[in-house]
Amino acid sequence: MKQVFIALVLSILPICVQAKWHTDTQSIMGTKVSVILWHEDDAKAEQAITAVMTEMRRIDAHFSPYIETSELYRLNQLAPKANAENPLKISPELTAILDKALYYSRLSDGAFDITFASLARYYDYRKKLKPSEKQREELLPLINYRFIHLDVKANTVWFEHPQVYVDLGGIAKGYSVDTSLAVLKTFGIEHANITAGGDSRVIGDRLGRPWLVGIKNPRAESVAVTLPLENVSLSTSGDYERYFIDQATGERVHHIINPRTGKSAHGVTSVTILGPAGFDTDPLSKVVFIKGPEQGLAIINSLPGFDAVIITEKGKVLYSNGLMPPQ
Repeated sequence: MKQVFIALVLSILPICVQAKWHTDTQSIMGTKVSVILWHEDDAKAEQAITAVMTEMRRIDAHFSPYIETSELYRLNQLAPKANAENPLKISPELTAILDKALYYSRLSDGAFDITFASLARYYDYRKKLKPSEKQREELLPLINYRFIHLDVKANTVWFEHPQVYVDLGGIAKGYSVDTSLAVLKTFGIEHANITAGGDSRVIGDRLGRPWLVGIKNPRAESVAVTLPLENVSLSTSGDYERYFIDQATGERVHHIINPRTGKSAHGVTSVTILGPAGFDTDPLSKVVFIKGPEQGLAIINSLPGFDAVIITEKGKVLYSNGLMPPQ
């Protein structure tokens, strides 16, 4: 869905020679999940990595819209049939995710909206298909987060319209990185990098040196910006992962959908958000991408503890106030 180039630069020896660094990469949640960590006990390090991969698979099993046994699949089947008198009972974990998603919907005036999937599920990027204009006109009114009625105390929810459909792809990976980090900490890990697609979380440093994280050039196989990081979450959203070129119009049709239009958002090609937790940086990367440079940076500059790097369609790199060099 998204991609961040992780430049794990070792100044002396490659990872394979340094026995205390442990790493693994697996395909989970439709993306590559990678873990690299330092621990003096090899057996405990391997147990920690296994525990992270198990946690990632747990999140996928619960919140994938494609797995028929997942809670999200059940939500999309039953919440449209529920009502205020008979709402659907859901887990506290799903309640927390929906609550966070709705918070960012309100903050962004609907730029982030998990009901985008009411229309967006009819895009097929592999087959280069998009909804017809008739479908877009019929389904666009269903993209409205206000159709989700959530009771955070009772852990219940119902959808106001029978055709509303939600997708957590814009927030679940960031959440999974956070929960995986919590797993790592139970093993006493103090230096690690967890990555799931475009969402990363680093703790500690590389034993005296910062982690070097590279932001991909959206239009080339190179790194546009390299950031030295410690103890931070990072999420990147780009128009270069899931997309196709419409042969009729020459337009790039990608997966970051503007809820107001039902079409791919334009103006920027990549947005990277830095902040305390992936649960926040993941949805904020979509907010800024859809809002565009001016409004997006205004939002980030108003949120303490968050920063942004934006690459526009013209290739210009923009930074939030916290990343700007001193005047």
